[in-house]
Amino acid sequence: MDSDNRLLDLILTEEVAQRIPYSREHLRRLEAKGKFPRRIRIGANRVAWVRQEIDDWLLARVNDRNGAWAEDVR
Repeated sequence: MDSDNRLLDLILTEEVAQRIPYSREHLRRLEAKGKFPRRIRIGANRVAWVRQEIDDWLLARVNDRNGAWAEDVR
């Protein structure tokens, strides 16, 4: 997907909360450490995330799990 078009597919806090069972505070801590995609301020009281960045983050967690499992089996 073109990087300019990625910004068009945003997800809001409510959807992030449904997909990732972390508190808002924990997500902020992860963001501050560079371990979670950064939010985009889209209004005075509204933030969103780029959907593809969230999907990539989740996929990386799955890949980490699968890699650790494969090493345990060896």
